[in-house]
Order: sequence, then structure tokens, then C-alpha cells
Amino acid sequence: MTDLNKKTPASTAAGSDESGSEPLLKVEGLVKHFPITKGVLKRKVGAVQAVDGLTFDVRPGETLGVVGESGCGKSTMGRLVTRLLEPTGGKVEFQGRDITHMSAGRLRPMRRDIQMIFQDPYGSLNPRHTVGGIVGTPFRLQGVKPEGGVKAEVQRLLELVGLNPEHYNRYPHEFSGGQRQRIGIARALALKPKLVVADEPVSALDVSIQAQVVNLLDDLQEELGLTYMIIAHDLSVIRHVSDRIAVMYLGKIVELADRSSLYEAPMHPYTKALMSAVPVPDPRRRGAKSERILLKGDVPSPISPPSGCRFHTRCWKATQVCATTEPPLLQLKTGHQVACHHPENGEDQAPGDAPLTADVITVKSAAAAEPVTPEPAAVPAAAEEALAPSTPEKAAEAEKASAPEKVPATEKAAEADKVPATEKAAEADKVPATEKAAEASAPEQAAEAEEASASSGPEETATPEKAATAAGDEAPAAPSTGAEAEPKE
Repeated sequence: MTDLNKKTPASTAAGSDESGSEPLLKVEGLVKHFPITKGVLKRKVGAVQAVDGLTFDVRPGETLGVVGESGCGKSTMGRLVTRLLEPTGGKVEFQGRDITHMSAGRLRPMRRDIQMIFQDPYGSLNPRHTVGGIVGTPFRLQGVKPEGGVKAEVQRLLELVGLNPEHYNRYPHEFSGGQRQRIGIARALALKPKLVVADEPVSALDVSIQAQVVNLLDDLQEELGLTYMIIAHDLSVIRHVSDRIAVMYLGKIVELADRSSLYEAPMHPYTKALMSAVPVPDPRRRGAKSERILLKGDVPSPISPPSGCRFHTRCWKATQVCATTEPPLLQLKTGHQVACHHPENGEDQAPGDAPLTADVITVKSAAAAEPVTPEPAAVPAAAEEALAPSTPEKAAEAEKASAPEKVPATEKAAEADKVPATEKAAEADKVPATEKAAEASAPEQAAEAEEASASSGPEETATPEKAATAAGDEAPAAPSTGAEAEPKE
């Protein structure tokens, strides 16, 4: 790609045109509503407000970029400007002539001055026609006879856009996506138009092909002195090719400024959110602090857009006036227009107004987050003593420390107080008396069992059966061996 700061002759003409010459295209209050019908009688029940009050102009030799989310009305605006759609309201002037509601017969001679490059390179070309027939159709429709014949002019155009002139008789299905887009560009440039509206000219292409097509558009503008209005999603493409940029949201232009002013200091919150979403593949910025703005919710429906500012339902700076009053598109800086009550890098238009609920989350990048060092787990004193070199005294202390009595008496008393007396009584009633007696005599039985095992003598071995018999319990029955033991006298 060429240098972004390089000033082409076309953009120089655009800059000189700012001094007072008439704009090539002028749009005022452009409106397009698609009706919603219902029933057999096609009764109108609503309307999709695709474009609702656009005002801008395009100067000769410049490139106006249009960006925004899907469904904001960019493509509809392009079709209205080229009069492929009939506007519902507003006015469109081309070279000082009103073409808003011009008939098809009167508009036909002006078609050669306004051409369009369509978004889909696969659907915009007729698969039944050859490339020569597609690119040569404008000459036949306008009755233009170029020097050397139509075929020679078509081959010249194919070579101009980087295609082989020998492919004159090939069909569209024999070309790749980038080559088909070049065919569409050649068809648009056939009659040497003054204004070219490019609707997503590189969105359906590979990245490498995108660079080739964008460079081709730049070279053709410099060669032929063309005026572009480019509609795109890719902010980097728009920054590369545009002199001025219009940001659209839900059928309206919310910000209009030159390229450097918009990218260095965006004023509308929606523009700032768009800029924060652009990834920067620079490993040197891995440790730098950056913020990305995540907008909550979806874009409201164009059938029933919100009142006031249409962005206030997702804006983190919205106040009461944003929900009731629609902000006009005002010029707050030289060549920088914005429609916002609370612009980012400008004077607040409604200071002191009560804020609405914040509907945005600011998420810091993972590289900018400070690392958290986990604190070491606390080691009990008993465990520390157990890890120390063992001595008889320390071993005895460690055994005492590892005893079940770990809860202080005060905590036990507090827990005991938490249990109601009724529950204590109920638990006491649930334990049978025999179990209580057995539990009470357990220490005494254990002591008797130890005495019995001590008095059995060195030749006898104390067994669990004998200990249980000495304790007063019945010993478990021994497995039968087939021989009965003789009773002792």
C-alpha cells in the first residue's frame, strides 16, 4: 500500500475545493423508509427507517469513507445517491441539479457520470454473459462508440484493472473473487464517470487481494481524477483511502470529520467504541496499557428506534436530555461535525444533566493487568513443630496438639448456646438408655480389658476375643473347624 500521509493530486483538488467551489454531490435530509405491510390488502402497519435524515456533501476529487455497524443504512444510502432506490424524503443534488425524483428517461444521460461498484462480486455479474459483454454493456446502453471499437476499449479496460485482455470471451465463473471484483471495477469505469460509489469493494476478498484492489482504486483516482464514496467495515481500509470519514449509526450520521482528526481525537462515544475495537498486531505494545469498550446489548430495531439520541441506550455518558432531545449535527471544531450532547474531546453541550444508567463495560487488556502474587498458606503451629527435629518433649507436645480438642472451649460454648434447648432435649430423647449406659461404662470396660490382658501372663497372647470377654461383651463366634472343643474342668 501507498503511504497514508502521501497527498495525491485528487486529494489536493479536494483540499483546494474547500475554499468555496460547488460540491459535486450534495445531500440534504435524505430519508428512506421501507413500508411493512400486512394482510391480503397489503395494509401498512409500520416502516423500516433504514435512512433517516442524512446531510453531507462530496467535493470533486476527494474520497468520502462511510463506516458503521451492519444494518445502519450504509448500502441503502449508496443506492439512494446513485438513484437505484427512490428516496422517501430529502434532496439529492449532483453538479447543482436535483436528481431526487428525476424520471428514468431524464436520468439516463446522467448515469454515465454516476456509477457503482457492488459488494458481491459473484452476484453482480450475469453468469450467462461473457466478460466482454458485461464490460461492453454500458457503451451499448448509452449509445457510445469509442475509438477503435467496443472490443478494443473493453480490452484496454481489462488491462487497466490488471486482467488479461485475452480473457475477453471468458465467463465469470472462470475467475476468482478478486478477478471478478476487477471486472466490476472495469464496468464501472467504462464511461469515465465523475462519481463512483463503492459498496464494500474489498469485504468479500482475501487480505492480499484487498491490498491489490485498494491500491488499484488509488491509482485510478490519481490517473482519472475520480471522486469516490467508499462504504466499508474495515477501519484500516477506510483510513488508507479516505480524505473525510462519515460514521453512521442506525440510519443517521453521528460524526463527520477528516481522517486525521477522526482517528486521533474521536468526539462521539460510538466512534470511540469503534476505534477501541481495532486490533493492533504489534508485539512491542504487549505490555502497554490499553482499554477496549464493550457496548452492552444490540443495535435497536430500525422499525421503532429509541427517542432522542439513538445511541443513548448503549452509551456510558447518556443523561436525561439524551433520552428526550435528538442532538443536531454541529461543527464543534474546524471540519469536525458531531451529533452528541456530551462529546468526548469537546465542550459539553448539556453540562449538569442527570445521568442515566451506565450500559457499558470497560475491560482492560490482560497484558495491562497487574500480576497478583498468591499469598503463602498459613502453616499451623503444631505442623511447624512436627516438621522440626523431634525430641521426646516435642513429640509429646505434638501429640497433644494433634488431639481432637482443636476448638477452644469458648467457641464450643458459643456453639452450644446456638442450639435451642428444645433441640437439645429432642436429641437427648432420641438416644436409648442402653446406649447411654454403654457409653458411660466404656472407660471402665477398657480399663478392665487392659488388666485382664496384663494378668494373662507372658505365655498367653492377648486377643480381641479375650479383651472383649474381660470387658463383659460377647466374643464373636469362631469359625467352625468340624471338631468340638472339650469342656474344661
